[in-house]
Amino acid sequence: MPPITLPTDFAALAALTLLLGMRHGLDADHLAAIDGMTRFNALRRPRLARRVGALFSLGHGLVVLGVTLAVSHLPGPWQPPGWLADVGAWMSIVLLSGLGLLNLGALRRTPVDQPVRLQGWRSRLLPGRLATGRPLAVMAVGAVFAISFDTIGQAALMATATARFGSPWPAPALALLFVSGMLLSDGLSSLWVHHLVRRSASTAQAASRLMAAAVVAGSLLTAALGVALQASPAAAAWADGKAHWFSLSLVAAVLLAFSGGLLLARRAEPQVSTAASAMATSKMR
Repeated sequence: MPPITLPTDFAALAALTLLLGMRHGLDADHLAAIDGMTRFNALRRPRLARRVGALFSLGHGLVVLGVTLAVSHLPGPWQPPGWLADVGAWMSIVLLSGLGLLNLGALRRTPVDQPVRLQGWRSRLLPGRLATGRPLAVMAVGAVFAISFDTIGQAALMATATARFGSPWPAPALALLFVSGMLLSDGLSSLWVHHLVRRSASTAQAASRLMAAAVVAGSLLTAALGVALQASPAAAAWADGKAHWFSLSLVAAVLLAFSGGLLLARRAEPQVSTAASAMATSKMR
């Protein structure tokens, strides 16, 4: 993720915040946790399974809103230390690289006749917590996932970015926009997984491989971009002010993978129905 140069106009700042929320909702950790909880509830509680992503985002968003409000109400303007940006950038690079390699390994190890389960650091640390069938528990998992350097750093950035407006309302407004973007991405994720669980095994397998490949590519390419920006002042200068384009590209790529998975499901369904009818007819004979 390139360094973010925040717009001075509130409308542009709001649009960027919404886009950053959508991108944040498509992080591999989010997708892996939502994938696990949606699959767990798909047969037992289908209504809850479809709402897992939305509930996860609401729990996550409460933490974002709380941090934003806390920073915006500090006695004086909060200025992060100069070293914090570099530390945060390298932490993101390491985590993204690890997530990319983790999912690449899952993609290679999963048999061709099985769907690929997305992998995430925090979902691996809390496997039992993902086997929950209660809405409040799903929200609690989302809140736990919000306790990270990236989330808290973005919340603090939103709060400090609005100090120039001389009013308390822009900070919570931006936080709500961020959460709305995340809600769109995570809500779509649980609907997508639930849709695939109800389809044929071969369709779910192909669609899950497509999504896993998109997660791997997005994680590793973003990490490589981060390394280039940290290592080359020329690259950093070129990327300055282009954060929204990088975020938009990542969101578009993952949404394209979502769409590709749904298309696979729709195309395969008539074939599956035809094959099932043929088998039934042969048995009757």
